[in-house]
Amino acid sequence: MQKKNDTLHVGDVLAQIDETAQKPEAGTKEEVQSTKAEEAPKEEAPKEETPKPKPETGNQKPEPAKPTNEAPVTSVPNDIKATPVASAIIADKKVDTASIKPSGSGGRIMKHDVLEALANPAKKAFGANELMSRNVRQEKMSNLRKTISRKLVESKNTTAMLTTFNEVDMTRIIEIRKQHKDKFKEIHGVNLGFMSFFGKACAIALSEWPSVNASIDGDQILYHDYADISIAVSTPRGLTVPVIRNVESISMADIEKKVVELAGKARDSKLTTDELQGGTFTITNGGVFGSLLSTPIINIPQSAILGMHKIQERPMAVNGQVVIRSMMYLALSYDHRIIDGRESVSFLVRVKELLENPELLLMGKDPVKTLLEL
Repeated sequence: MQKKNDTLHVGDVLAQIDETAQKPEAGTKEEVQSTKAEEAPKEEAPKEETPKPKPETGNQKPEPAKPTNEAPVTSVPNDIKATPVASAIIADKKVDTASIKPSGSGGRIMKHDVLEALANPAKKAFGANELMSRNVRQEKMSNLRKTISRKLVESKNTTAMLTTFNEVDMTRIIEIRKQHKDKFKEIHGVNLGFMSFFGKACAIALSEWPSVNASIDGDQILYHDYADISIAVSTPRGLTVPVIRNVESISMADIEKKVVELAGKARDSKLTTDELQGGTFTITNGGVFGSLLSTPIINIPQSAILGMHKIQERPMAVNGQVVIRSMMYLALSYDHRIIDGRESVSFLVRVKELLENPELLLMGKDPVKTLLEL
């Protein structure tokens, strides 16, 4: 008999059917439930007793209500001891009594205890049952987390990983998004994000530097004449890396639609095996969580991964003057076994050039230079 949290392998017995068990009584499930409901004794509602009126006399005056110093304590559990004033504050402010350290005799909560808990809410940051807790929780590692752990360690141990950095001025892309985002969504039904710009820029740069888009298979190097770009997506269950196929051939809108589709499937655990395999290059965006700089780990068997980061306004020197620009650090981790420094740095510089001049994404070349055949 399998127990909760047991790991099942292919071929293991999950359950057995007992064919000798007695069959249920005749009649449908609804009929049996209906019969049981009819047979169940009906509880009589308690009768309310009408208080007998007191005989009134001409000289008798109604009794005044007795004053009380106690505040209502309806929201305080019966097993919690608290003064009337402390109980009133707990009820009014909806204070969690577990966060209050009583100082009165016999564990009684005093007024100043409640006020101290309200003034210092960070004392119970971990949601522990009591202050100064030393509790340790043990939780079994999920199969997805095991797979992620194994692949990351394998990547670190089997690749000659190195990371090169650069920075990109995102001002032009931000201006384009601000200018065209409403029309873009109206026509294509999806928001214009950053991933389509980065996807297109990487696809063009990968075609120019094929070793960054290659992988090792034994003693062979596999060069891919297409850009299947994996997008790292964080979910409550862990990190998944679905693939967008042929980024070099699809439109910006198609990239954005695919990002939304794959991210939704990742959150709902509906990604297929085909959607998770076969990428030639990976983009990961730690900037959505506030990361300013990082060294991403290669997604094997790929040979390179691009890390996007937080966009931050910084003073930059432009044409001899200091101006404020929206800057992003880029990080390219690559396998030095098949990608040399020249290829990796040149690839990242090309991505920077394409992003800072988005019009180049149309053909990969300067339109004016193309017109003049320069």
